[in-house]
Amino acid sequence: MTDEKWQEIKGMVKDKFSVLDERTEDLPEDGPPGTVEILEFIGPLGKMKLERTDSPLVTGKKTIGSRRIGSITAVEYLYSDTERVHKFKAYKWDENSESWVEMEMKRDDFSF
Repeated sequence: MTDEKWQEIKGMVKDKFSVLDERTEDLPEDGPPGTVEILEFIGPLGKMKLERTDSPLVTGKKTIGSRRIGSITAVEYLYSDTERVHKFKAYKWDENSESWVEMEMKRDDFSF
């Protein structure tokens, strides 16, 4: 999802629905560097949340370790300095379990 499309979606949500929270968080230390933009609002299905993750593109990985028995191995990921990856997820609040449930997006809905 492009930056322009994300801004368009955020603007539409802010115009049509009651926004509960809007924030940006850093990704966890054990994962790739990057940020997550979160927008929570009251939508047609109740309490909903949109997330857009922005992180650098993984260009490769190096395995560090030896072939000795009992040695520890680690994987080091190499990230692009220029290219970015954006992921979009939508959630709805489940009152029964009191947790966020990811909404599935069907590929069949898109026509090319």
